[in-house]
Amino acid sequence: MTAAPIVLLSHPMLSPMRPALEAQGWAVAERWAMTPEASAAARAIVHAGEVPLPTDFLENLPKLGLIACVSVGYDGVDVPAARARGIEVTHARGLNAEDVADHALGLVLASWRNIVLGDEVVRQGRWRDDDRMGPRPGLRGRRLGVVGLGAIGEAVARRAEAFGLEVAWWGPRAKPDAAWPRAESLLALAQASDILVVACRADASNRGLIDAGVIEAVGPRGLIVNVARGSVVDEEALIAALKDGRLGRAALDVFAQEPTPADRWADVPNTVLTPHTAGGTVDSIPRMVAQAIENVRLFLAGEPVASPAP
Repeated sequence: MTAAPIVLLSHPMLSPMRPALEAQGWAVAERWAMTPEASAAARAIVHAGEVPLPTDFLENLPKLGLIACVSVGYDGVDVPAARARGIEVTHARGLNAEDVADHALGLVLASWRNIVLGDEVVRQGRWRDDDRMGPRPGLRGRRLGVVGLGAIGEAVARRAEAFGLEVAWWGPRAKPDAAWPRAESLLALAQASDILVVACRADASNRGLIDAGVIEAVGPRGLIVNVARGSVVDEEALIAALKDGRLGRAALDVFAQEPTPADRWADVPNTVLTPHTAGGTVDSIPRMVAQAIENVRLFLAGEPVASPAP
C-alpha cells in the first residue's frame, strides 16, 4: 500500500487547515514539530506567504516540490532560489483584492475624518460642543495616489473615485490601458498626493521603497496608508516623521515585525493601526484556502498548478 503524501503546514496560524488537508487523503506534518521522517518525505508545504521560509530549511526537504502560499503575497519565499531547486511556488492570485481595497478605504476614512479619535472622545466623556468648530477636511476633490496598480491598487482607485477623490498612480511598469494617470516617479506621486495608499506587491526590489524622502513629500498635512507589506515602508522613518510633524497621519495594516510590539506605537501620534486583517474575510479566506489545496492536489497528480507565482 502506498503511503499518503506528506504535506507540511509552515505556521501555527494555518493549523485550522489540517482537517481539509487530511480529507484529501494526505498526511499532515507541522514545521514547528518536524520529525526526521517528515523532513525526508514531505512533498509540499502549505505556507503563509509573508512568513520567511529560509532556504536552508528547504535544503533539508529532499522530496519537496511545491510551496503553496495561502496568501496572495509570497514575499517570505525566495522564489528564484526555490525554482532553482525544482520547487514550484503558488499563491492566491487576486482572491482578496476587493476585501483589501475595502479595508484600505476604511483606513482612509478612519484616519482622515478622525473616526477612531471621535470614538475615544465620546467614550471618555470628552465631547465638547466647541470641538465641532475645528473640523477635518472632507475627501471630495482631494488627491489620492496609489503605489502599485495591480488588482488591489485598481480596486482602491475605483473606490476612491466613488468618494470624489482625484486618482493617480505610480508603478515601475507602465500600463497603457490604465484608467488613471501614471506619475513620472514615485516621488512626484507623493508630492502630488494628499493621501498615498501603498498597495504594491512586496519583493526584494522594493524593500524600503517608501523612504524618508517619499514620506516627507506626502508632508505634514498628508496621510500614508499601507495595505501592502511592512517591508515596503521604512517604518523607522515613518515613526520619526509622525513624531516630528513632517508627516500628518498614517494608517497601517502591515508592519515591519508582526505582531508589532504595542509599545512601539504608544507615543506615535495620528495613527490608525489594524493587525494585518485587510485580506481576511469570511468570503476571501475560504477561496484562498481552496486554491492552495487545489494547487497541492494538482501538483501531487502531476498536473500544472493553477496559480504559480509570477
